[in-house]
Amino acid sequence: MSTSYYIYYRAAASNGEKLHATVTRMQASVQSTTGVAGRLLRRRDDARTWMEIYEDVQDTARFEAALADAAGACGLNALLESPRVIERFVPAPKA
Repeated sequence: MSTSYYIYYRAAASNGEKLHATVTRMQASVQSTTGVAGRLLRRRDDARTWMEIYEDVQDTARFEAALADAAGACGLNALLESPRVIERFVPAPKA
């Protein structure tokens, strides 16, 4: 069963450009390791709230390990005001 990941957090003040570059590098690393491409969004009415989206993840253990390794290697947490919140969703069963 595939899993989709929605990860949100708040950027520390004035870190927008650096955060974007860092997350882009991190997502490239994750994609290289797992084949899963990520998307990066910013909240429309709050430029400091960001979200990463990863869909159709088949091997969740491998993906989560690669994501944690890449985030640590690029120093992502140092650019954040809040911890990264990871939400996991699976397809809804058909009625």
